Amino acid sequence: MKYVLSKFSHELSNPLTALNSSIQMIELQHPEVKDFKFWSNLNYNVEYMRRLLTDFSDLSKSETLNYSTFSLRTLLEQVSLSFAAIIADSKVEYTSKIAPSIHQITGDKTKLQEVFLNLLKNAFDAASPDKTIYLDASLQGDSIVISIRDTGCGMTNEQLKTIFEPFVTYKKNGTGLGLPICQKIITAHGGNISISSVVNEGTTVTITLPVSSLSL
Repeated sequence: MKYVLSKFSHELSNPLTALNSSIQMIELQHPEVKDFKFWSNLNYNVEYMRRLLTDFSDLSKSETLNYSTFSLRTLLEQVSLSFAAIIADSKVEYTSKIAPSIHQITGDKTKLQEVFLNLLKNAFDAASPDKTIYLDASLQGDSIVISIRDTGCGMTNEQLKTIFEPFVTYKKNGTGLGLPICQKIITAHGGNISISSVVNEGTTVTITLPVSSLSL
């Protein structure tokens, strides 16, 4: 099944890439087309399909980790700086607390960075202006626990039941594949990801990574 899905994604990406190239060529040769009533909507839908196809491909293929040993604390600090820069022009407040006891781990640095940044962006999408996003990372026994919390709109219990199902999304313009991909990456690292939420109060995503299987 995974082969069929991967093949389907690959075959569909070819005409989609050609369509995107054609749109860019039309804009280059006929700049006035940008003023056409439905042109921006066409661009949006093509970009959405490209993003959906990329996420779908990531979800369907086998998760192969490129292991290296690195400082998880440094990675989290870098992610925090990147995220702070992304939301700099907003009124959302972001704070982080990363315990100095978190040191080197062995894992896929790029994949974990993808997870943390994706979850922070989700929190930002859920947070209304003047709200707050928190990132907390600590060493608890044999586990590294990373929580990302927002004081946003929150979710109902019914929504939480389906939050990790592919193509299920409660976010405007979402693909419904981001969280399943995050779950797949964390599971591949021997960890766990869970979500708790209260409507009109906010959402907390908790990632637990086992120190015993990751650290040297």
